[in-house]
Amino acid sequence: MQKSVSTSSLGPGGLDLSQAFFKPICDTAPPSPTKRHTKISVIGAGNVGMAIAQTILTQDLCDEIALVDAKPEKLQGEMLDLQHAAAFLPRTKIKASVDYAVTVGSDICIVTAGARQIPGESRLNLMQRNLSLFKCIIPPLVKYSPDSVLLIVSNPVDVLTYVAWKLSGFPSNRVVGSGTNLDSSRFRFLIADHLDVNAQDVQAYIVGEHGDSSVALWSSISVGGVPLLSILERKQIAYEKATLEKIHREVVESAYEVISLKGYTSWAIGYSAASLARTILRDQRRVHPVSVLAKGFHGIRGGEVFLSLPAQLGRSGVLGVINVHLTEEEAERLRSSAETILEVQSQLGI
Repeated sequence: MQKSVSTSSLGPGGLDLSQAFFKPICDTAPPSPTKRHTKISVIGAGNVGMAIAQTILTQDLCDEIALVDAKPEKLQGEMLDLQHAAAFLPRTKIKASVDYAVTVGSDICIVTAGARQIPGESRLNLMQRNLSLFKCIIPPLVKYSPDSVLLIVSNPVDVLTYVAWKLSGFPSNRVVGSGTNLDSSRFRFLIADHLDVNAQDVQAYIVGEHGDSSVALWSSISVGGVPLLSILERKQIAYEKATLEKIHREVVESAYEVISLKGYTSWAIGYSAASLARTILRDQRRVHPVSVLAKGFHGIRGGEVFLSLPAQLGRSGVLGVINVHLTEEEAERLRSSAETILEVQSQLGI
């Protein structure tokens, strides 16, 4: 597929327009070697991939973005559509190709591609098809960007993050799943909505599987730095556990609701993935609930499993997992969530 990239030449023979428009000043030096070119590649140009790409562009996160997809015509159209918005966006070079060579030198590779479930298809068969797909995606990303951080968004994200880790041969800190970063945002929104406060003033985490067995950490929720449950108890404000469970259930079911209404989710995961990319690329060392290698945390035993825990992210990927306090009930639910994921992984044969 023909790639469209920015160029300073025009017409046959290559009239160099940059020379016509600009005259160099005297006694110049080459660009500083400390000026680092940053690049993000997005694998999969579907609704999620393009929402992520669009958010990355509008937030001016990198110097270059590369798009890869198996459908050349759609890929070309998406690339041109973004390039035509150049006058309204920060200057970012946009490339696209079905050839993974376009991803060379990426700092972060964001994988959104995945097989869709066929009506009547078993979960195991779907996982096997995704495994086959990842065998075609991960090795070339490793080949062209051996020092990159892999950010997996494709679902089921926890299992596929484990698959990407195994296929890549990367150290575990450089393979991250988007996990419950978006679930936690939804959680914070719902709590903020109940309390009529800004969601940015709510600190709350969903951990474990990005799915039905996720765990809401009610014991560590704070609003404006004040622990939520302790202030309710201190003020003798009655609350029912069923009410808390209802809010968590809304978080789990919210994606299904969006899909039932518009057919897919895109914008929220776009912002979620872009926030992770920003933290990693700019070494911001923020804490995000993302899918990491969780073996040994909170009593998780029995195998190598990726699930979401609050982790500090930076330029090298996962810098560490925050030592958040869990009640015994929360820890037990987290271990149960890990067993759910391990059961699926055990059937993959990798």
